[in-house]
Amino acid sequence: MVKDNNFNLVIGENMKCVIKVGEARAQWWKSHMKSLLPEIEFYLHNELFDKEKIDFAIVWKPENGWLKTLSNLRCIISMGSGIDHILSDPELPKDLPIIKTTANDLKIRMREYVVLHTLKHHRNLNEVISARNNKEWKQIIEPPANKRTVGIMGLGNLGLDCARTLKSLDFIVNGWSKSEKNLDKINVFTGIDQIIEFIENVEILVCMLPLTHETRGILNIKLFEKMKKGACIINVARGEHLVEEDLVKAIDENMIKEATLDVFHEEPLPKNHFFWKNSNIFITPHIASLLDPEAGGQDIASNISKFINGEFIENLIPPGKEY
Repeated sequence: MVKDNNFNLVIGENMKCVIKVGEARAQWWKSHMKSLLPEIEFYLHNELFDKEKIDFAIVWKPENGWLKTLSNLRCIISMGSGIDHILSDPELPKDLPIIKTTANDLKIRMREYVVLHTLKHHRNLNEVISARNNKEWKQIIEPPANKRTVGIMGLGNLGLDCARTLKSLDFIVNGWSKSEKNLDKINVFTGIDQIIEFIENVEILVCMLPLTHETRGILNIKLFEKMKKGACIINVARGEHLVEEDLVKAIDENMIKEATLDVFHEEPLPKNHFFWKNSNIFITPHIASLLDPEAGGQDIASNISKFINGEFIENLIPPGKEY
């Protein structure tokens, strides 16, 4: 037996884990996790198992109240880098730690997406494409990266990686986070008191914040008004960070030039949603940083093993924290 000193848990042999994920790849996930952790018994959520004997739950968007039924649960593993889909459950047990999954490929994919769309806005690619479609030979000259300020909201694991990558491309990078950070060559601003100072020179804003009660709706008309006229927005965090009507208003009033959105209040984005009709809003179907099953499974297996052995887990979120 191993005792986890952080949570006063005693974990023995014959441990059991339930997996709650989309049906399309559920059986694959069960087989994959069993191959990585053969000493643990794995079940899918719709199989027969004793709910009182489940130690771990690997989940993505479980319905409200389901986790509460697992009375012996030791730890919840989020099949992704966000945990808001778990914390949104009003019946969630308050004494359980959560492990988020941020396999290295997640960082690489997010970095690729953010750099791609930052450069797209930076080099005014929409206007280049429009000219091409109109058979116009239109040479569009934009300032170099070292004259352009990019703002990263959220300097966690993924946000910090993107900030450093953009800085390596010579962009001026402003970072904004809840806690103080001292980062080389990145202008760091902290807390709501410094958000105006953070935003006033930003021309491309990337939202990479965790979704909390404080950050919900943070991308709103009041923030857009403080940015440089004609700035661009990239949201790869959560749809609920954005007040959708405020973005459309800001675009209509030329406060915001264009936006790239990968996340939405409702997914898939309904076909009748007003975003589809707005040519200044580029829509992608939540693909910025999809979890690769192979690498993700290995990361999950490693974290479960560390939890069992009482080892430090970088992405473990203790009870009571939102990210």
